Amino acid sequence: MGRPPAKDLTDRELEVMQAFWGYDDATAAEARDRLAGSGLDRTYVTIANLVRGLADKGFLRQINDDKPFRYRAIRSYEEISGRILSDLVHRVFRGSRAQLLKQLVEQRALTDEERDMLREVLKERGR
Repeated sequence: MGRPPAKDLTDRELEVMQAFWGYDDATAAEARDRLAGSGLDRTYVTIANLVRGLADKGFLRQINDDKPFRYRAIRSYEEISGRILSDLVHRVFRGSRAQLLKQLVEQRALTDEERDMLREVLKERGR
């Protein structure tokens, strides 16, 4: 008996999800082209297998019955990135968001744009 599919995304699956977020839908070939355009050159077969796996795991949904199959992301970037970040905070920083922030700021100096964005987020949350 095979093991059940993992609920978490592998690094390659996360790459493929990036090709679906922000778009209505795509075929595996279109996802491959989007990834290649961003510098991630993967074979069509690799992407097609990853897309099918993501559909099996419930991250993508096939939206048509005729080939080429089109898929749509059904788990949002915000949901997935939030879950991954929360897991990172708990596993690496023992639940301390302050330690995560300290590490981010100490790792390299913030740009002016990053500082402005941080001020804006803090201002919005302070309301």
